[in-house]
Amino acid sequence: MNKNILLILSCITLLFSCKKDDGSWKQAAENPEFLRKTQLQVTESIIHDIFAPPVSSRIYSYASLAAYEALVPANKGLKSMVGQFNGFEKVYQPDSSKQYCYPLAATRAFLTIGKNLTFAQDVYVDFEKKLWEEYKATGMPEEVFDNSIAFGDSVAASIMNYSKKDNYKQTRGFRFTVTNKVGTWVPTPPAYMDAVEPNWQKIRSYTLDSSAQFPPPAPSKFDLTKGSAYYNEVMDCYYTVKNLTDEQRAICNFWDCNPFKMNITGHAMFATKKVSPGGHWMGIVSQVSRNTNADIYKTAQAYLMTSVAVFDGFISCWTEKYRSVRIRPESVINANIDKDWQPVLQTPPFPEYTSGHSVISGAASVALSSILGDNIAFADSTEIPYGLPVRKFTSFKQAADEASISRLYGGIHFRPALDNGLVQGRKVGNWIVGKIKTK
Repeated sequence: MNKNILLILSCITLLFSCKKDDGSWKQAAENPEFLRKTQLQVTESIIHDIFAPPVSSRIYSYASLAAYEALVPANKGLKSMVGQFNGFEKVYQPDSSKQYCYPLAATRAFLTIGKNLTFAQDVYVDFEKKLWEEYKATGMPEEVFDNSIAFGDSVAASIMNYSKKDNYKQTRGFRFTVTNKVGTWVPTPPAYMDAVEPNWQKIRSYTLDSSAQFPPPAPSKFDLTKGSAYYNEVMDCYYTVKNLTDEQRAICNFWDCNPFKMNITGHAMFATKKVSPGGHWMGIVSQVSRNTNADIYKTAQAYLMTSVAVFDGFISCWTEKYRSVRIRPESVINANIDKDWQPVLQTPPFPEYTSGHSVISGAASVALSSILGDNIAFADSTEIPYGLPVRKFTSFKQAADEASISRLYGGIHFRPALDNGLVQGRKVGNWIVGKIKTK
């Protein structure tokens, strides 16, 4: 009798173990929200660690590249970046004898890169545990889950190997020498921090032929003679800040994106952490891809193109910043016009020309439009965690234009740095869209 029972149980076990996977889990597992919330978690880690804007762009771009490459084997319409990106020669390929959930692999690869390139590992623990539980809850077979995690890790390892040759390590530890030459950058209050990333032009770009490929026009000659071009730029900034409307003040605060704002109260000094400019644009990708019902493949393309545009945009911009080394409005105005004048935004610790926000926003808007389309109206809620309301835009271009002019309203840039920076960034964006093919 016992033998018969054991035989029946063995047959039942064999029956269920041999049950064919019907693939009903696939639709749920391909939900791009998994990737979007992973992007947000990496952003939270970047904010926690207070990475400078150019360094943040590096993290986003490698994470996005890893996610994208993990999806390429699943979609014949996608084209690998191997042979398209500078120095990108190979990426790990899947085993044709194994079954994978490539969207899971993509999310895993994005998260793995994020963890590898940020410091605060504790912020990932609970998030990661819940994320994998949600994937398993789709009904995905355990073998497929394990295969996908391993493939995502292998793709991430390929991207990490690629990242190690971009000169990042070689540019650490260098400080910028302040010359005090008339019209050149000097540290600004309240913290008088060292200049950020003075050797960023030496970082390998993804697409540019050289870091100086898209140089902006030379800035106006430093000349405080009344009526000179430079004097007019100084007074334009001075009076703009003194006569800000409520709307202009709202715009400059919305696009502040200062990852490390120093606050002084009496004898105490503390920092306020916020999302970086690149993180703001990655947030826009998440929101608009969601609102347009973009699938996992289009969402990953949008992350890739946007993050690469921001990364190469920073390289182009920083090349000019440390070529011209222009002084900030706050320094000029306090020394020559009004010692009590203060910008609305805290002056970031690097030279004035061209505007980083203008360059990367111009580049990002072009790249993002190439994937999600032109003239897409959207409501941007990126700054809600920092107590700021939603702002609405009719297109990515309009958002970039507003991000750019916000720097004049904030009193941290002169107008030519904005106008020429936008042109510079859009040249970078158009170059990337023309050179890189995701399909």
